[in-house]
Amino acid sequence: MSDVSITATNVVAGGNAEVVDGTAGATISAGQVVYLDPETGTLKLADCDSATAAARSPLGVALNGAAAGQPVRVQKRGNITIGGTVTAGVAYYLSATAGGICPVGDLGGGDYPVFLGFATSASVLRLNIVESGVALAE
Repeated sequence: MSDVSITATNVVAGGNAEVVDGTAGATISAGQVVYLDPETGTLKLADCDSATAAARSPLGVALNGAAAGQPVRVQKRGNITIGGTVTAGVAYYLSATAGGICPVGDLGGGDYPVFLGFATSASVLRLNIVESGVALAE
């Protein structure tokens, strides 16, 4: 399998979405997973195999695209139409590709698994981010 292929224009927050607003610290597309950089206070692309611990600790999924310095809204919890095809009942995780979302089978040695949520249909994820805090064995 591979990362979920997301069409940014199809990313939509659900009625039960918990959202926060921030400022992009890099170019971000709707549907990408972001983290809050503690040094700059800006949002950047999360990555499960980053050498930086903060980058492995996602805040949520961007609901709009933004260039560095622009506002971005982030969904932290709740249902989200993710803008790509997912499989109902399958767990999805932060990818080793910056900002990406993947099924658990795509994680490998050295990755820090971060559960993002379960797919509830072919297009909706129920976000409920949980970090493992440990790397998978090599």
